[in-house]
Amino acid sequence: MKLLRFGCAVLLTLCLLFSIAGAADKDKAPFKVLSSEELLALIDQNTPGLVVVDSRSAEEYKEAHIKSAQSIPLSKLEKDAALLPAKKDALLVFYCNGIKCGKSGKSAKIALDNGYRNVSVYADGMPVWEEKGYSIYAGADYDKTVKTSMIKPAVVKALLDNAPATLTVVDVRDSKEFAEGHVPGAINLPVETFAAGSGVLEKNRQIVVYCNSGGRSYNAYRKLQKLAYPNIAQMLFADWQAENLPVVK
Repeated sequence: MKLLRFGCAVLLTLCLLFSIAGAADKDKAPFKVLSSEELLALIDQNTPGLVVVDSRSAEEYKEAHIKSAQSIPLSKLEKDAALLPAKKDALLVFYCNGIKCGKSGKSAKIALDNGYRNVSVYADGMPVWEEKGYSIYAGADYDKTVKTSMIKPAVVKALLDNAPATLTVVDVRDSKEFAEGHVPGAINLPVETFAAGSGVLEKNRQIVVYCNSGGRSYNAYRKLQKLAYPNIAQMLFADWQAENLPVVK
């Protein structure tokens, strides 16, 4: 009887392990994820069969895109997979607006479902590619000035005190400036690597970016727009200090 119980326990454990392993395999992305450097190398080496696909909207593509990329918006690909190259062995690399943009992954899945055998995703996407200074095509509206949504320090202070789970305050200055004094509860994402580090920012929160006088936080604000964050605002640290609000060192 004891031996029978032991055997049943072992069998149950094995079944559980196989079930967990199967779930993990199911959740695993069926395509390769490329880094910025890997994609750059493929482009620079004129890799045979390489097709870089911008899965964003036609309007976003027109504003700026990776040089040599072609535009196949996900919305169109979902209706017509024939927009993809004819050769099923083409090296397809899909990208969109960063790691929280699902368009590239959905496009890659469509390609796989239609028999393409060499499919990859550049998950960091256009914002990180731009941030690294890699070659892009820039349209006429690329440098167009945008009007940011400014928020008053007193409003931010009230939200931090009474509803801290509704927002994330981001100091986009360098780490030395951050250490010398910053808004209580703020996190530090220097503007030079802001897009690359933006994965820690939740899209269901309001994101408030600030620097000393507005230049760097303006650039961060634009990156948030391109990353499709729906609720963003800009604040000046100089205004925060002028109102004698608390500063953490």
